[in-house]
Amino acid sequence: MKNILVINSSISGSAGKSVELVQHFLAQLPQAQHKVTEIDLNATPLAHLTMPEMGSWMTAAAERNAEQQQLAAISDDLVAQIKAADVLVFGVPMYNFAIPSQLKALLDRLARVGVTFKYTEQGPVGLLNDKPVVFALTRGGVYANSPADSQVPFLKTFFNFLGLTQLHFVYAEGLNMGPDSAAQAMSKAKTQLSALGKQLFA
Repeated sequence: MKNILVINSSISGSAGKSVELVQHFLAQLPQAQHKVTEIDLNATPLAHLTMPEMGSWMTAAAERNAEQQQLAAISDDLVAQIKAADVLVFGVPMYNFAIPSQLKALLDRLARVGVTFKYTEQGPVGLLNDKPVVFALTRGGVYANSPADSQVPFLKTFFNFLGLTQLHFVYAEGLNMGPDSAAQAMSKAKTQLSALGKQLFA
């Protein structure tokens, strides 16, 4: 039994194309071989990170006041879910050439010195156990492998920094370039996700 943590960040909720791709990926998996936990950042968005919240991480657990305990628990719970998962699945639409701000707010709470990474004399070292991470990326235009694609370089850098290197990117692009383009892009992405699911759960 594998634990799958799904994180959707589309502001369209269940109508989002990235959510549709994530659901397709999950539907192709052997039902008896996985358990799914979902974080919907549209239904339960996270506030932007603040210094009081970051300061709570830097305060020893035994010394935190009630407010700091509450603030620290936000990140602690997210990190615990990431650690407990065997596979991570992200639905990531492109908004104004970047990842959704809702997703950035979550990622800001995963980067914890001494918890998910550490600094050494040789540089930073990720502390998370490596595991597959699947990204279902949806874009209105076509940006893959171009300077306009800021998402993938950022996501690679961020997750590698935490020790996660098994990154799988599946694109559905040109979704706003006419119905034929959208249909072809979604079909191609779903085919790739089906194949990836078979590979990861072989």
